[in-house]
Amino acid sequence: MIIDPNKQSFGENHKLMIGSIVPRPIALVSTVSSDAKNNLAPFSYFNGICSNPPTVMFAPGRRGYDGLTKDTLNNIRETEQFVINIVSNEIGEKMVTCATDFPSDVDEFEISGLTPKRSVKVEPPLVSESKVGFECELNQIVEIGEGGPGAGFVVIGTIIMFHIDDDVYNDGRIDIEELKPIGRLAGNSYSHIRDTFEIIRKVHID
Repeated sequence: MIIDPNKQSFGENHKLMIGSIVPRPIALVSTVSSDAKNNLAPFSYFNGICSNPPTVMFAPGRRGYDGLTKDTLNNIRETEQFVINIVSNEIGEKMVTCATDFPSDVDEFEISGLTPKRSVKVEPPLVSESKVGFECELNQIVEIGEGGPGAGFVVIGTIIMFHIDDDVYNDGRIDIEELKPIGRLAGNSYSHIRDTFEIIRKVHID
């Protein structure tokens, strides 16, 4: 099967991408508007970029039905701050509650039952129940596409404070068995990390 993305809708392309790019880590992103309203939303186009400085990215798309930007992006443009909270199995269902396009004056912390926790260096709160959180300052926003439904943005942020639960911190590393992160698949499907294996990389020495 060979498919030209220019010959089908963005929705059809989206289905192929989310069914192939799996599992995807989930960033539960907390922001605050310029008038101090909390927002909390999950994004599964999310990853690290580099460690010097420690830098992450996530990609909020434009809304598929009207092309408007999401509250998360609007808030980051206004304040240049956000927090990324890693999603463990224990908060999976509450994370999904935050995925609805609520009006901008709705506080998803209240809707989901998740608990805001004061950050150290930024205004957006951490999710208290998350075992790993990154306080971030905006590096840059890159717009992709022509501004219609299905287009999007890459939000790049510098981590200025790590928050690691003692139970998942082990001699400078994260204990994946204790973190119990979940990954995003297609549709309503998610994955656990329960079956891991090693492939040893050989080091070439001249």
